[in-house]
Amino acid sequence: MAGTGTYRWWVNVPESLPAAPGPERRAPAGKQGGAGKQHGAGSQEAAAGPGPAGRAAAVAQPFSWRAMFRLAPANEDHFIALRAALGVFLPLTFLIAIDRMDLAVFAVFGAFTGVYGRVAGHRDRLNAQLRAGALFWLVILAAWLSSAVLVGHGTQAGAWTLVGLTTVVAGACALATAYLRIRPGGSLFHIFAFAAIASIPALPPLGESMVTVTLVVLLSLAIGLAGWLLPRRRTPWVRTPPARMTPLVRRAIRTESFEHLLAAGLAGSAATLLAPVLSIGHTYWAMVAAVVPLVGQTTRHQVLRGIHRVLGNLAGLVVMGAVILLNPNPWAAVLIMGLMQFATEMLIARNYFWAQVFVTPLALVGTSLGSGLTAGLLYDRMLETVIGAAVGIGVVLAGAAYAARVRRRLGMEGA
Repeated sequence: MAGTGTYRWWVNVPESLPAAPGPERRAPAGKQGGAGKQHGAGSQEAAAGPGPAGRAAAVAQPFSWRAMFRLAPANEDHFIALRAALGVFLPLTFLIAIDRMDLAVFAVFGAFTGVYGRVAGHRDRLNAQLRAGALFWLVILAAWLSSAVLVGHGTQAGAWTLVGLTTVVAGACALATAYLRIRPGGSLFHIFAFAAIASIPALPPLGESMVTVTLVVLLSLAIGLAGWLLPRRRTPWVRTPPARMTPLVRRAIRTESFEHLLAAGLAGSAATLLAPVLSIGHTYWAMVAAVVPLVGQTTRHQVLRGIHRVLGNLAGLVVMGAVILLNPNPWAAVLIMGLMQFATEMLIARNYFWAQVFVTPLALVGTSLGSGLTAGLLYDRMLETVIGAAVGIGVVLAGAAYAARVRRRLGMEGA
């Protein structure tokens, strides 16, 4: 199946359109195919499998606040967590040692390649991370060039230019991740990487920036293959053939990519319009939050992800407040990032709320390594997350209503 996460509402014909892998319990290592489990909320839907019966069970289950915070079963999450944490920690410690923290943002976003290593077989993992790393390389290059040439920093026109460019990235990368068959699907990470870099007015030289990204991507690939050196962890060096993309799946991919473009554009526009009133300065965080609800098997699961995003950010801001009070030096800040990355990957496939408690300080520290931590970040993060999540949930509900109309018109209510 392609790497997108919401082939769920466009046409409800389970026999023709198998569900994308959700946050269900995975098979033990060595018996699992495909790309493993997807980042998702560990709600009651987590226990329901990806087939028609699983989707029906997920829809039939009553809402429960306790289920919102319940952890789905673990399955060797510490391996991907350790790989992802090392992929962030090692390059940042090197940059501190050579006094080049101006390159930290490029190392952080190059290390996102490690997030795409939740794949069982070593060859399949390498292939997935190669594709993911190449896409990040292009996105970061585009962000550097946009900052230098297109974005008028400190101006209203520049703010709207950033929103427009990031909106294009949102739709294009949602399409790309689907056709490249990499997971997690969608364009959340690409929106974050592009907008964070494109919004920086003074960047290091292009060559140094892209060499940093390249080396960190290669490090992530090497870390992803490290287990192959251990006979007990080694998997057969075989490639899993991808499933065929049917015309129906391709249409669903295009529809979902449009959703990402629409949600990001609306959220960025709303945040930019409200910025003078609310005194917020990181409007792209609203765009990131807006695409979170778009990944999920059911409409309820998608809405739940949006709620998890808001509540998890609120809890994460408490953690971030403690970090600001500690006022860590660069070495301590990088250690905190490594620990937060480890905790995030331990939890993100089990429950999105608990993962967000650690994602929030991870993101804020990561984008502030070169500029310093301030309490204003907490205010911006909360307001823009609420704006983005509200827009994303609105797009989900509008899409579900439209799909219901289509099914009724086609006489598919009972499908």
